[in-house]
Amino acid sequence: MSVAAARGDCAPLANGRVGAPAHAHAHEPDHSHGTTGLKWALALTLVFFFAEVVGGWLANSLALLADAGHMLTDVGALGLSLFVAWFSRQPGSSSKTFGYLRWEILAAFINGSLLLAVSAGIVWEAIGRLRHPEPLQSGLMLVVAIGGLLVNVAAARLLHAGASGSLNVRGAYLHVLSDLLGSVAAIAAGLAVRYKGWTIADPVASIVMTVLIVRGAWQLVRESVDVLLEAVPPHISLDAVRTAIGNVPGVCSVHDLHVWTVTSGMVAMSVHVVVPSADDHQPALEQVHASMARFGIHHVTVQIEGTELADCVPHR
Repeated sequence: MSVAAARGDCAPLANGRVGAPAHAHAHEPDHSHGTTGLKWALALTLVFFFAEVVGGWLANSLALLADAGHMLTDVGALGLSLFVAWFSRQPGSSSKTFGYLRWEILAAFINGSLLLAVSAGIVWEAIGRLRHPEPLQSGLMLVVAIGGLLVNVAAARLLHAGASGSLNVRGAYLHVLSDLLGSVAAIAAGLAVRYKGWTIADPVASIVMTVLIVRGAWQLVRESVDVLLEAVPPHISLDAVRTAIGNVPGVCSVHDLHVWTVTSGMVAMSVHVVVPSADDHQPALEQVHASMARFGIHHVTVQIEGTELADCVPHR
């Protein structure tokens, strides 16, 4: 016997059949607070990208050009994130019942992968500069690097609030943060060249900057892949969820338990529970929902069985 997972009263249809529940699941987490920050960060980054390309070329600074390369990926990342923030809010359909929410996870994966690819290119170029250092115009390098630092600080502040609640915004935030670190590295290299004559400081700063960036980029790629593979969210213990459901009065056993992330801020769970007494079905259903809310799981699907269907229905 099955009981629908959604709680609440059911609305009768015109033919007297029971229809959809009076409430509906919210399939769209609220990420609107990050959209405004994305717009302003994109505008700032795009303007300064051109300034940094010209300045890096005139100063012959790999650190500045590397930072401009990251800034170019920022422009693409911010533009992609802004588009996805809009596109993922488009309504679902009969064939896409969750809408386009997973696009934000794909955007995060693309952004993280781009950071790793650009970082590898910068390290390769820096190794060449270590072998054959080139002269730099340290004064121009410092001016452009300081300007880049100010722009990246402003962009990072705009995106900081939304980064914790959305992998999509966090991907854009990491791009901007990587440029911020790049500007700091370029300033340090410019000072070393100007006052110590250490031209080698330019490629060294590029390598240090890249090492710092790779860690965050790899974490972003790993988290987005976990979501796409529907892994259990790292902040949730599957055993704890199973125990909580098993402790609900009337529940004899729990099987086919799955917990996964649909998109940032939206965790779903499905489970089969054996409740022998028909009188306990509705109370057990309601208590399972209440116990899952304590884990931050609000999209819950529960199949209640009078006897376990394990021998009748193949499942994992």
